[in-house]
Amino acid sequence: MIILHICCGPCSIYPISYFKERGIEFKGYFYNPNIHPYKEFRQRIKALEEIQKIFDFEVIWDKEYGLRKFIKETFMLWDKPGKRCERCYIMRLTSTVKKALELKAEAFTTTMLYSIHQNHQLLKEIAEDLSYRYKIPFFYEDFRIGYQKGKETVKNLNIYIQGYCGCIFSEEERYSKKRKKELIKELKKSET
Repeated sequence: MIILHICCGPCSIYPISYFKERGIEFKGYFYNPNIHPYKEFRQRIKALEEIQKIFDFEVIWDKEYGLRKFIKETFMLWDKPGKRCERCYIMRLTSTVKKALELKAEAFTTTMLYSIHQNHQLLKEIAEDLSYRYKIPFFYEDFRIGYQKGKETVKNLNIYIQGYCGCIFSEEERYSKKRKKELIKELKKSET
């Protein structure tokens, strides 16, 4: 059995389908103290609950809102996006490894390997390091090949799709970039 860390419902669809099509036994594990604000955290849980019902698989839930833990772990890195993301990956994957060991799983992996927006190589390196240190296999698959198919599926199911990775820093970056684009567009219109 593989423990599949699930970052969110939409990112889980392709990896779940991958495992089911190949007859690979797995259990989902939701642990994401990085997701903020609280309303967003609850929406992502609800989306995964809907996907869990549709695809019929088990999820081990950590529904504790992790703002304090996330800030404690990343506070000094707030202005260093690469390091901040690295710390976040380590935090979530370490918890996944510990859960896999607790449940005597044969391996672990993560749906973060599905997203084209995550640092795939860094995720892989961290997971391989944890695999070596904790003596549990890391199941590697480049789930990005199913990115478009997964997006289409989640849209067809009419399930909530988030607009940022989840942390307060990525939310700010997303909306500030979006606002900047809107301002540039308005400026160009006014020039014509």
